[in-house]
Amino acid sequence: MRIGTVREIKNHEYRVGLTPESVRELVAHGHEVWVEQAAGLGIGSSDEDYRAAGAIIQPDARTVFGQCEMIVKVKEPQAEEREMLRPGQILYTYLHLAPDAAQTADLVRSGVTAIAYETVTGPQGTLPLLKPMSQVAGRMSIQAGATALEKAHGGRGVLLGGVPGVLPAKVVILGGGVVGFNAAQMATGLGADVTILDRNPDVLERLGTHFEGRAKTRFSGRAALAERLVDADLVIGAVLVPGATAPKLVSRDMLSSMKSGAVLVDVAIDQGGCFETSRPTTHAEPTFIVDGIVHYCVANMPGAVARTSTYALNNVTLPHALSIADLGWRAALARDPHLANGLNVHAGKVTCPAVAEALGYEVEPVKAVLGS
Repeated sequence: MRIGTVREIKNHEYRVGLTPESVRELVAHGHEVWVEQAAGLGIGSSDEDYRAAGAIIQPDARTVFGQCEMIVKVKEPQAEEREMLRPGQILYTYLHLAPDAAQTADLVRSGVTAIAYETVTGPQGTLPLLKPMSQVAGRMSIQAGATALEKAHGGRGVLLGGVPGVLPAKVVILGGGVVGFNAAQMATGLGADVTILDRNPDVLERLGTHFEGRAKTRFSGRAALAERLVDADLVIGAVLVPGATAPKLVSRDMLSSMKSGAVLVDVAIDQGGCFETSRPTTHAEPTFIVDGIVHYCVANMPGAVARTSTYALNNVTLPHALSIADLGWRAALARDPHLANGLNVHAGKVTCPAVAEALGYEVEPVKAVLGS
């Protein structure tokens, strides 16, 4: 199979779909890999590094999109990239379609077979291709929140860990999954006063056992959330409903109860955000203020630490890329039901139930697609 990867063009996105090491593996399996010129510079990999791994360097994205059977990316294709997709082509990347009607419509029109990293599952309902970026984003959310809390950035002027004689900042984390757990690790490590809210008693028990009092846990209900917001200096939105739009947990009315200069970091922004007042921002302009509350809503947070993120991502995406390339997408999905859950769009049909429900499409069951 001819496989291509291109330079990411989303604002301040420095990751790349394939590392030179991943290219080497694909080539060893007998596949041809085309890489757009300079695609890997953001992770410190030159065109020569890719050539040494067996890649063929191409001058532009249009050449790669135009002649490769499978495109491996990191972020969802931007509008100009979607124009280059064609029927029968395989697109393997993060998509986050539920809050993105325009992208979904373009993918449906294109006839592409789109496999989304974020809905590929693992045992016990885990999301193994999302997990490494959730780990990165969870840890980065505390760094970003700490910076946004500085007075020069519009925040309250509070140091997360405090100093002797001065209380630490109060950090509230909404959701105890991978993002929330990693955020709590960072925040407790800096000495902050941390509370994690979740609705799953098993998750709360696991978190309580792990943190041994260094982080408090609360069952997440309206009253508990409202109570925590009043005192919060930093709130991390870490909720996820796989493939679906994130629930809006904090309304605009609730902002009035918060301290002026408090910070909201919405890690769920890729799925529409979990704060009513959220809207996607970029690394170039990461924050905005609503009713005195600083909002950090960067939609590709891990792109800021591109090398770490790219290698962590390739560790989990490469095995499936090899399977798709070696067997063909249909046989690969038929063999692996977890990979089959990643199919979001095929030949003009939406195949992910959560996306279809969010955007009003009739769903085409994956089993029907694979059986046709």
